[in-house]
Amino acid sequence: MELTKENLLKALSHVQDPDLKKDLVTLGMIQNIHINEDKAAFDVVLTTPACPMKELIRKDCEEAVAKHVGEVQLTINMTSNVTTQRDEGPVLPGVKNIIAISSGKGGVGKSTIASNLAVALAKTGADVGLIDADIFGPSIPTMFNCEFEQPTIVQEDGKNKIVPLQQYGVKLLSIGFLTNSEDAVVWRGPMASSALKQFISDAKWGDLDYLLIDLPPGTSDIHLTLVQSVPVTGAIVVTTPQKVALADAQKGISMFRQKQINVPILGLIENMAWFTPEELPDNKYFIFGKDGGRNLAEKNGVELIGEIPIVQSIRESGDSGFPVVMKDGEVSAAFMKLAERVAQQVAIRNASMDETKKVEMTV
Repeated sequence: MELTKENLLKALSHVQDPDLKKDLVTLGMIQNIHINEDKAAFDVVLTTPACPMKELIRKDCEEAVAKHVGEVQLTINMTSNVTTQRDEGPVLPGVKNIIAISSGKGGVGKSTIASNLAVALAKTGADVGLIDADIFGPSIPTMFNCEFEQPTIVQEDGKNKIVPLQQYGVKLLSIGFLTNSEDAVVWRGPMASSALKQFISDAKWGDLDYLLIDLPPGTSDIHLTLVQSVPVTGAIVVTTPQKVALADAQKGISMFRQKQINVPILGLIENMAWFTPEELPDNKYFIFGKDGGRNLAEKNGVELIGEIPIVQSIRESGDSGFPVVMKDGEVSAAFMKLAERVAQQVAIRNASMDETKKVEMTV
């Protein structure tokens, strides 16, 4: 078959995106086609730089062209443009996806997950921000080794704007940047909610693919403030395998699924899934129970998008302010895989669901 742009697109229409279940041509993912005699070059625009199916899609494109056109010297440029369902409104206009990271109870490692996930997404090439919305127990400053830093203020259109700090490729805001680390934040609910609103509305976030919100444990004023302030793309619930944590995680899932809130659940993450001693890397000890997160995910019809073990290096990295995902090893690989799964779920959610609406409620 003659190598033409039309025939090339016909061949590539046989290649399906594994997640979105439609062909690449229909999805508009084939762009910038250039043909010169028996040579062809084109871009495959993926839905995220963290796409776990990148090499599979490339291989499928090569096979489809060989089968339907013939022998062609192909140059395939795998690029990306993170999808969104958000309209550019007045609040966070340049942010494509807002992701809530929640947990039913404290102590399950939610902030550790949020920190490493943010850095992992940034490592894939995405533009990432992280808001520490745990007003009463901020831990992001410690985990990013910027406990003594303070954000700057700039004037924009006659208004003061907070400029987030940037560390390890992630833009950061936390109440911990504005208070003494040894002082307790003794605020009533409305004051805490007001602080979150400021971090959302009065900060200069710029263009971001993903803005992660590290929420406090439980279901509180902060959660309602978030969903009333911006349309949230989706929520991630973090749990550990034991019964008491799972019961609280169930409440967290139920909260986001309430009719008046209706935020999609991107997935469940089971932290502390098993213990692996450093000297016995092939051993797994299920000290908090086994398959608790998997069973909860199946019960609620949500994806189990990650299982993170208890490893000493995770705790040490959090304490030193150098997230473990920045190091080499199996734990880092687990967090990079988690980032791929999160990006994958966001892309599927944006392709298959309507935009989340900002919640209008008077509770």
